[in-house]
Amino acid sequence: MGEENKKIIKYSLIVPTYNERLNIPLFVYLVFKHLRDVNFEIIIVDDGSPDGTQEIVQQLQKVYGEERILLRPRAKKLGLGTAYIHGLKHASGNFVVIMDADLSHHLGKQKETGASIVTGTRYVKGGGVHGWNLMRKLTSRGANVLAQTFLWPGVSDLTGSFRLYKKSVLEDIISSCVSRGYVFQMEMIVRASRKGYHIEEVPITFVDRVFGSSKLGGSEIVEYLKGLAYLLVTT
Repeated sequence: MGEENKKIIKYSLIVPTYNERLNIPLFVYLVFKHLRDVNFEIIIVDDGSPDGTQEIVQQLQKVYGEERILLRPRAKKLGLGTAYIHGLKHASGNFVVIMDADLSHHLGKQKETGASIVTGTRYVKGGGVHGWNLMRKLTSRGANVLAQTFLWPGVSDLTGSFRLYKKSVLEDIISSCVSRGYVFQMEMIVRASRKGYHIEEVPITFVDRVFGSSKLGGSEIVEYLKGLAYLLVTT
Protein backbone atom coordinates (compact mmCIF):
# COMPACT_ATOMS: atom_id res chain seq x y z
CA MET A 1 0.00 0.00 0.00
CA GLY A 2 2.89 2.39 0.81
CA GLU A 3 4.45 1.96 -2.63
CA GLU A 4 1.06 2.44 -4.29
CA ASN A 5 0.45 5.70 -2.42
CA LYS A 6 3.91 6.92 -3.32
CA LYS A 7 3.08 6.53 -7.00
CA ILE A 8 -0.26 8.32 -6.63
CA ILE A 9 1.12 11.37 -4.80
CA LYS A 10 2.99 13.80 -7.02
CA TYR A 11 4.52 17.15 -6.20
CA SER A 12 4.87 20.02 -8.67
CA LEU A 13 7.62 22.49 -7.73
CA ILE A 14 7.01 25.90 -9.30
CA VAL A 15 10.19 27.97 -9.49
CA PRO A 16 10.04 31.53 -10.90
CA THR A 17 13.44 32.69 -12.19
CA TYR A 18 15.06 35.83 -13.50
CA ASN A 19 18.84 35.94 -14.08
CA GLU A 20 19.49 32.72 -12.12
CA ARG A 21 21.91 30.92 -14.47
CA LEU A 22 24.46 30.47 -11.68
CA ASN A 23 21.98 29.35 -9.02
CA ILE A 24 19.63 27.06 -10.94
CA PRO A 25 22.06 24.13 -11.49
CA LEU A 26 22.80 23.91 -7.75
CA PHE A 27 19.12 24.24 -6.93
CA VAL A 28 18.15 21.39 -9.29
CA TYR A 29 20.97 19.18 -8.03
CA LEU A 30 19.89 19.65 -4.40
CA VAL A 31 16.23 18.94 -5.18
CA PHE A 32 17.09 15.66 -6.89
CA LYS A 33 19.51 14.77 -4.11
CA HIS A 34 17.03 15.28 -1.27
CA LEU A 35 13.89 13.99 -3.00
CA ARG A 36 15.20 10.71 -4.39
CA ASP A 37 12.17 8.71 -3.26
CA VAL A 38 9.56 11.34 -4.13
CA ASN A 39 7.51 11.64 -7.32
CA PHE A 40 7.98 15.25 -8.45
CA GLU A 41 8.43 17.64 -11.34
CA ILE A 42 10.14 21.02 -11.43
CA ILE A 43 8.34 23.75 -13.39
CA ILE A 44 10.69 26.64 -14.13
CA VAL A 45 8.94 29.87 -15.10
CA ASP A 46 11.62 32.14 -16.49
CA ASP A 47 10.76 35.75 -17.27
CA GLY A 48 13.01 36.29 -20.27
CA SER A 49 16.30 36.30 -18.35
CA PRO A 50 19.02 37.98 -20.43
CA ASP A 51 21.79 36.05 -18.66
CA GLY A 52 21.08 32.71 -20.35
CA THR A 53 19.07 31.06 -17.57
CA GLN A 54 16.84 29.30 -20.09
CA GLU A 55 19.81 27.82 -21.94
CA ILE A 56 21.13 26.41 -18.66
CA VAL A 57 17.72 24.90 -17.89
CA GLN A 58 17.68 23.27 -21.33
CA GLN A 59 21.03 21.68 -20.53
CA LEU A 60 19.64 20.41 -17.23
CA GLN A 61 16.69 18.89 -19.11
CA LYS A 62 19.16 16.78 -21.09
CA VAL A 63 20.59 15.45 -17.84
CA TYR A 64 17.42 14.91 -15.79
CA GLY A 65 14.76 14.61 -18.48
CA GLU A 66 12.18 16.99 -19.90
CA GLU A 67 9.41 15.15 -18.04
CA ARG A 68 11.08 16.03 -14.70
CA ILE A 69 12.19 19.56 -15.54
CA LEU A 70 9.63 21.64 -17.42
CA LEU A 71 10.71 25.01 -18.83
CA ARG A 72 7.70 27.29 -19.24
CA PRO A 73 9.16 30.72 -20.05
CA ARG A 74 7.50 34.10 -20.48
CA ALA A 75 8.66 36.98 -22.64
CA LYS A 76 9.41 39.45 -19.83
CA LYS A 77 9.09 40.14 -16.11
CA LEU A 78 5.39 40.06 -15.27
CA GLY A 79 5.40 39.65 -11.50
CA LEU A 80 5.70 36.86 -8.97
CA GLY A 81 1.99 36.17 -8.63
CA THR A 82 1.41 35.70 -12.34
CA ALA A 83 4.48 33.45 -12.49
CA TYR A 84 2.81 31.04 -10.05
CA ILE A 85 -0.45 31.24 -11.99
CA HIS A 86 1.44 30.44 -15.18
CA GLY A 87 3.27 27.53 -13.57
CA LEU A 88 0.09 26.17 -12.03
CA LYS A 89 -1.42 25.77 -15.50
CA HIS A 90 1.31 23.24 -16.29
CA ALA A 91 1.35 21.40 -12.95
CA SER A 92 0.37 17.73 -13.06
CA GLY A 93 0.89 17.02 -9.35
CA ASN A 94 -1.80 16.94 -6.67
CA PHE A 95 0.42 19.04 -4.42
CA VAL A 96 2.17 22.25 -5.48
CA VAL A 97 5.29 23.63 -3.84
CA ILE A 98 6.79 27.08 -4.16
CA MET A 99 10.30 26.81 -2.89
CA ASP A 100 13.99 27.54 -2.86
CA ALA A 101 15.20 24.99 -0.31
CA ASP A 102 15.04 21.38 0.96
CA LEU A 103 11.48 19.98 1.11
CA SER A 104 11.66 17.21 3.68
CA HIS A 105 10.00 19.03 6.62
CA HIS A 106 7.08 20.26 4.51
CA LEU A 107 6.23 16.84 3.10
CA GLY A 108 6.43 15.20 6.51
CA LYS A 109 4.25 17.81 8.22
CA GLN A 110 1.57 17.54 5.51
CA LYS A 111 1.41 13.76 5.81
CA GLU A 112 1.34 13.99 9.60
CA THR A 113 -1.42 16.59 9.88
CA GLY A 114 -3.32 16.48 6.57
CA ALA A 115 -2.87 20.25 6.28
CA SER A 116 -4.03 22.10 3.19
CA ILE A 117 -0.97 24.37 3.40
CA VAL A 118 2.42 23.89 5.04
CA THR A 119 4.48 27.05 5.20
CA GLY A 120 8.06 27.58 6.28
CA THR A 121 8.76 30.12 9.00
CA ARG A 122 11.96 31.85 10.00
CA TYR A 123 10.47 33.24 13.20
CA VAL A 124 9.95 30.27 15.52
CA LYS A 125 12.39 28.10 17.46
CA GLY A 126 14.57 26.22 15.00
CA GLY A 127 14.14 28.80 12.24
CA GLY A 128 16.31 31.72 11.21
CA VAL A 129 18.24 33.49 8.48
CA HIS A 130 21.90 33.52 7.47
CA GLY A 131 23.72 35.95 5.21
CA TRP A 132 21.45 38.97 5.67
CA ASN A 133 22.68 42.36 6.87
CA LEU A 134 20.91 44.15 9.71
CA MET A 135 18.76 46.30 7.39
CA ARG A 136 17.45 43.26 5.51
CA LYS A 137 16.60 41.50 8.78
CA LEU A 138 14.81 44.58 10.13
CA THR A 139 12.86 45.00 6.89
CA SER A 140 11.66 41.39 6.89
CA ARG A 141 10.88 41.32 10.59
CA GLY A 142 9.13 44.68 10.42
CA ALA A 143 6.98 43.57 7.49
CA ASN A 144 5.84 40.52 9.44
CA VAL A 145 5.18 42.46 12.65
CA LEU A 146 2.99 44.93 10.75
CA ALA A 147 1.05 42.11 9.13
CA GLN A 148 0.62 40.28 12.44
CA THR A 149 -0.66 43.46 14.10
CA PHE A 150 -3.20 44.44 11.48
CA LEU A 151 -4.20 41.20 9.75
CA TRP A 152 -3.87 38.50 12.50
CA PRO A 153 -3.31 35.72 9.92
CA GLY A 154 -2.49 32.96 12.39
CA VAL A 155 1.01 32.28 11.03
CA SER A 156 4.33 33.79 12.05
CA ASP A 157 5.97 34.34 8.65
CA LEU A 158 3.88 35.83 5.85
CA THR A 159 6.60 36.94 3.46
CA GLY A 160 8.44 33.63 3.03
CA SER A 161 8.24 31.90 -0.34
CA PHE A 162 8.66 28.28 0.74
CA ARG A 163 5.24 26.63 0.91
CA LEU A 164 3.42 23.42 0.06
CA TYR A 165 -0.20 23.59 -1.10
CA LYS A 166 -2.81 21.05 -2.02
CA LYS A 167 -3.32 21.84 -5.69
CA SER A 168 -7.06 22.37 -5.35
CA VAL A 169 -6.48 24.79 -2.45
CA LEU A 170 -3.88 26.77 -4.38
CA GLU A 171 -6.22 27.04 -7.37
CA ASP A 172 -8.97 28.36 -5.10
CA ILE A 173 -6.83 30.92 -3.29
CA ILE A 174 -4.86 32.19 -6.27
CA SER A 175 -8.05 32.96 -8.18
CA SER A 176 -9.03 35.54 -5.56
CA CYS A 177 -5.63 37.22 -5.23
CA VAL A 178 -5.01 40.57 -6.89
CA SER A 179 -1.40 41.17 -5.85
CA ARG A 180 1.35 40.40 -8.35
CA GLY A 181 4.53 41.49 -6.59
CA TYR A 182 6.27 41.08 -3.23
CA VAL A 183 2.96 41.30 -1.33
CA PHE A 184 1.59 38.26 -3.20
CA GLN A 185 2.94 35.81 -0.62
CA MET A 186 1.24 37.69 2.19
CA GLU A 187 -2.09 37.92 0.38
CA MET A 188 -2.06 34.18 -0.34
CA ILE A 189 -1.67 33.16 3.28
CA VAL A 190 -4.11 35.81 4.59
CA ARG A 191 -6.85 34.74 2.18
CA ALA A 192 -6.20 31.08 2.99
CA SER A 193 -6.62 31.88 6.68
CA ARG A 194 -9.85 33.78 6.04
CA LYS A 195 -11.22 30.85 4.04
CA GLY A 196 -10.56 28.56 6.99
CA TYR A 197 -7.96 26.29 5.41
CA HIS A 198 -5.81 24.16 7.71
CA ILE A 199 -2.35 25.78 7.79
CA GLU A 200 0.70 24.28 9.51
CA GLU A 201 4.15 25.82 10.00
CA VAL A 202 7.61 24.27 10.02
CA PRO A 203 10.82 26.07 11.02
CA ILE A 204 13.24 26.81 8.19
CA THR A 205 16.63 28.47 8.02
CA PHE A 206 16.84 30.84 5.09
CA VAL A 207 20.34 31.13 3.63
CA ASP A 208 20.94 34.08 1.33
CA ARG A 209 21.54 33.38 -2.36
CA VAL A 210 24.93 32.01 -3.37
CA PHE A 211 25.15 34.09 -6.56
CA GLY A 212 23.55 37.36 -7.63
CA SER A 213 21.72 39.93 -5.53
CA SER A 214 18.28 40.15 -3.99
CA LYS A 215 15.53 41.64 -6.15
CA LEU A 216 13.85 43.26 -3.14
CA GLY A 217 14.10 47.06 -3.36
CA GLY A 218 12.37 50.25 -2.34
CA SER A 219 9.55 49.86 -4.86
CA GLU A 220 8.73 46.39 -3.51
CA ILE A 221 8.56 47.76 0.04
CA VAL A 222 6.15 50.49 -1.07
CA GLU A 223 4.00 47.89 -2.82
CA TYR A 224 4.03 45.80 0.36
CA LEU A 225 2.66 48.70 2.41
CA LYS A 226 -0.03 49.36 -0.20
CA GLY A 227 -0.93 45.68 -0.19
CA LEU A 228 -1.11 45.62 3.60
CA ALA A 229 -3.58 48.50 3.53
CA TYR A 230 -5.62 46.81 0.81
CA LEU A 231 -5.88 43.52 2.73
CA LEU A 232 -6.78 45.39 5.91
CA VAL A 233 -9.76 46.89 4.12
CA THR A 234 -10.86 43.91 2.03
CA THR A 235 -10.35 40.84 4.24
